[in-house]
Amino acid sequence: MSRDREKHGRAHDDALWEAVKKTIKPLQKPSAKSLVESKDDQKPILARPQKSKPPARIPSLPTRPSTPALPPLSSIDRRARQKIARGRVEIDARLDLHGMKQNEARKRLSAFLHRGQARGKSLVLVITGKGTAAPEGAERGVLRRAVPLWLALPEFRSLVIGFEEAAPAHGGAGALYVRIRRNRT
Repeated sequence: MSRDREKHGRAHDDALWEAVKKTIKPLQKPSAKSLVESKDDQKPILARPQKSKPPARIPSLPTRPSTPALPPLSSIDRRARQKIARGRVEIDARLDLHGMKQNEARKRLSAFLHRGQARGKSLVLVITGKGTAAPEGAERGVLRRAVPLWLALPEFRSLVIGFEEAAPAHGGAGALYVRIRRNRT
């Protein structure tokens, strides 16, 4: 090959290579250094200022006044339950919810527990019924299932220490012994 042809071929190859480079897309993101460098036909890309390190402690959202944690429910211990069942510990008050609709029963239960706490009562009996006298196709024992769920709600947790199924002499599965929390004020 002559030097003259080699020179012209090289110029052609260089032009071809430049054309190919313009159509190539990089597989990876280009580095910051390559972005700063520019060609004659392109505007230079300014280097971004380096981000400073984040502060050691990021300020948190404004804090709301914390609500006091709800006290846990506790069951009535075996000895206390025996004393109640045998009549050695007196039940301070009774509430019979037989035949009530859920809304009415819940309102009555709430008022009853608030009144009991205000009067210094410590043990009450809530009679829900066993739900055996429901009409055909109706759900049986709705209050029997609902009252324990209500007593575990935050609305009642400030009033109730704990509850447990009553002894057979006081209604068995159709009644609950409810221990009332002392009034703190």
